[in-house]
Amino acid sequence: MTKAIQQLLTLLLIAIGSSVYAVDLPRHDPVPGGIAIVDLNINSDKAPQVYFQKRRVMVLKNGKTWMAVVGLPLSIKAGKHKLKLQLPKGTSVGFKTKAKDYATRHITITNKRMVSPTKADIERHFKEKPLIVAALKTWTEQYDVPTSFILPVQGRLSSQFGLRRIYNKQDRIRRHTGLDIAAPVGTPIVAPARGKVIRSGNYFFTGGTVFLDHGQGLITMYCHLSKIEVKTGEVLQQGKRIGEVGMTGRVSGPHLHWVVSLNNTKVEPKLFLSKITHQ
Repeated sequence: MTKAIQQLLTLLLIAIGSSVYAVDLPRHDPVPGGIAIVDLNINSDKAPQVYFQKRRVMVLKNGKTWMAVVGLPLSIKAGKHKLKLQLPKGTSVGFKTKAKDYATRHITITNKRMVSPTKADIERHFKEKPLIVAALKTWTEQYDVPTSFILPVQGRLSSQFGLRRIYNKQDRIRRHTGLDIAAPVGTPIVAPARGKVIRSGNYFFTGGTVFLDHGQGLITMYCHLSKIEVKTGEVLQQGKRIGEVGMTGRVSGPHLHWVVSLNNTKVEPKLFLSKITHQ
């Protein structure tokens, strides 16, 4: 091997080594329903364990330091907050959040049972709810977490995340904890990033539903499907078909209700999109 080739290989290895820990982080937007990217100023080889509001938080190594990727609840107040680190005991790292106002939208649902469920409907919902809660609480230890998403379906962004929604002129306000993408029934739905199917089924409010686990508390949920084409335990690559758009469950028309949950907190899905859309 010539000296020139040895030098070239050395430079190549250095370049590869310097990029091993580079990650494509979601967009930093520290508002209610947003994401806070917090530099932990820790450059150890071992990932630190970090908690926010007693929930485990994703940590990714970016360059030489560890970053916390924190899902912020819609109820969070503007101001100073702290992340707690497991070691050294009692260590904390502070970050700030800003206020954000979300609009109110009135929606008409023709199926009255989806607004005022019967006793049997309520009993069914409370049997299904623990299954949904358990799926969203899933934590998988995984170093390589995909955080650069594509849209799971091609269509119009019909209802934005965070809206205050009033159904059929009732007094109760419900928060919209996902992103709605309107598309005709049968439109293909694909995985926005690599993930494992951890649950699928048909539920009263969400209809045909699939959950994907992307690692470290990053869970995505796909609702109102007319057809589910995956099985529990299946690992999907980005772009792999999940199923088809439908109008099952509580809907006012055919669409995908797409939920992104981070540290068991529902956040703005568009913060994970590699190409931010302004639709």
